[in-house]
Amino acid sequence: MVFEIRLMKPLYTLLRSFFIVFTVGICLLQPIAPAWAMGGQPLPLNQSAPGFVLPTNDGKGQISLSDFRGKWIVLYFYPKDFTSGCTLEAQRFQRDLPKYQALNAEILGVSADSVDTHAEFCSAEGLKFPLLADEDGAVSKAYGSWMGYLSMRHTFLIDPAGILRERFVKVAPAVHSAEVLNRLTELQAA
Repeated sequence: MVFEIRLMKPLYTLLRSFFIVFTVGICLLQPIAPAWAMGGQPLPLNQSAPGFVLPTNDGKGQISLSDFRGKWIVLYFYPKDFTSGCTLEAQRFQRDLPKYQALNAEILGVSADSVDTHAEFCSAEGLKFPLLADEDGAVSKAYGSWMGYLSMRHTFLIDPAGILRERFVKVAPAVHSAEVLNRLTELQAA
């Protein structure tokens, strides 16, 4: 039995390493072109954002867009929990969370990962904003942010009345939160 366990640990480590390299590779190979450049249509700005209801990382229920009427929403789509770019982007949003809250804005992250994976990711990274499980990609598709079986790295700003005011499609995870904060400030000042 001990001998079998010793053999299984290197195999487990090898498979885990392969999975991490594979998912990081998928994230890095993700096209930077907007979804509509690959055959879809862009969501029109200054119109109602597509509604949704998705399960959240807390495992207690679901969140809908309408739950946040009266607040600005930063709705960001990303490919995969625990990958380098997605982790960096989430960390930056978490770092800037008090600034968003001061602007009456909530952050919602969306990917095809499960509720359980989101819960582990939030725990590991200390994230205090909801991550929503879009496992079938329906919401990602509605926002033009779906590529095969992963959400694309896109962000949308939705105003307190549920109107789509801005979209970001060429996202650099390290500076994206600052970029979104700047645009949110501009939109609120207009």
